[in-house]
Amino acid sequence: MLPDFKLETYFSKWEFTARYHMCASDMESLSVKELLAMAGDEDRRLWDDLRLGYTETFGMPALRQAIANTYDNIDESELLTFAGAEEGIFAAMQVLLTADDHAIVITPNYQAAETVPGSICEVTGLALDPDDNWELDIAALREAIRPNTRIISINCPHNPTGKVFSHQALEQIIAIARETGIYVFSDEVYRLLERSEEIRLPQVADIYERGLSLNVMSKAYGLPGLRIGWIATRDREVLSRMERAKHYLSICNSGPSEVLALIALNVSDYILKRNRGIIDDNLKLLNAFFADYPKLFEWTVPDGGCIGYPRYAGADGVESFCEELVEQSGVLLLPASVYRSALNTTPTDRFRIGFGRANMGEGLQVLREFMETRNA
Repeated sequence: MLPDFKLETYFSKWEFTARYHMCASDMESLSVKELLAMAGDEDRRLWDDLRLGYTETFGMPALRQAIANTYDNIDESELLTFAGAEEGIFAAMQVLLTADDHAIVITPNYQAAETVPGSICEVTGLALDPDDNWELDIAALREAIRPNTRIISINCPHNPTGKVFSHQALEQIIAIARETGIYVFSDEVYRLLERSEEIRLPQVADIYERGLSLNVMSKAYGLPGLRIGWIATRDREVLSRMERAKHYLSICNSGPSEVLALIALNVSDYILKRNRGIIDDNLKLLNAFFADYPKLFEWTVPDGGCIGYPRYAGADGVESFCEELVEQSGVLLLPASVYRSALNTTPTDRFRIGFGRANMGEGLQVLREFMETRNA
């Protein structure tokens, strides 16, 4: 039995009623009109002539080819599309794990990374260290390996901290997994939003024969309404089993969404440049804001992604702070309770803030007014 999804429950109350969604995990989106205006002639014909029937379970061939072009060593036959990343997580864990297996996940985490495998088998949490820039303890990972460990699940850039592991750390993770044939499930949905290209990691499916790389149109591309995600892996037997699992889930994706995702991938250079520009502008605003309240907030610019996880040092505590803020000012932040893990201790004094939306300046001004009112 899966537990209540704390993040989505919190969002169901506030996401569409708060005036300023300041913890959004995605980029500023595009309208259909804006996206279609960027389409080439062939893609526009696909859209205009699209018939609204069922689509292939694996995904439209042209879309899978466009996705494959984002990898170095993956072709379209090594890809399976899903109705968003969440479905991919669920299908992969159902296929790879049994009750007799063991999984390792990092904490804090996007809850499904912990609770979906936890509904199947025993799971060990590996905590990132908030006092060491959220570093992963490779020695602790090695110690957590058991004879029945089946999966190591990682997320980089990380949700909610924005941490990007070093190239050496990723190589060590894969080396540990390769010793006994453990699968590495890698959530890479924030890839391409790193602060610099030098720290960008290779995609796990490109470099490890038992690697599964998860990605989606929702985050870096800013198109969550399409509900198009995918998993890449060179393990074709696992890919086939996930395709059969999808028959019990969405069966197939939305045809209009597939064509719109194809259009977006074909103009991805423009979209990503736009989105990185929004992040750069917003980080300047965030840095200035947090600099004005050094006794209340501990802030470090995340390595990648469009979310961060600053510390709140107010005497009222982060849960009360976030609740009062949204109720009085309509500014939505995600408190640490949403990221609480059942596996180990996670920080209780943090909150998630998003900086991928275009109205960051307006929201920060309201937040500043809230802070000044409280301190008056």
